[in-house]
Amino acid sequence: MAGITLEQAQQQLDAWMLASIKVSKGQAYEIEGRRMTRANLAEIQQSISFWDLKVKSLTPTRRRGARVRYVVPRGGA
Repeated sequence: MAGITLEQAQQQLDAWMLASIKVSKGQAYEIEGRRMTRANLAEIQQSISFWDLKVKSLTPTRRRGARVRYVVPRGGA
């Protein structure tokens, strides 16, 4: 079985973010058959942190550092 893809991780993060919004407004939310309420807020926040890190770890990054250019003078000094 292949590992979790970036798309799957992003979908999970989106679902947990939506759950957080719904629960913070006093509404219940259901994920995979489990009903979440305000009592589950700590679990929701923990899941958001987990999936956020997973998304960040799976997202390709381009390292952008300062480019250093070395110039060698030609001719006599």
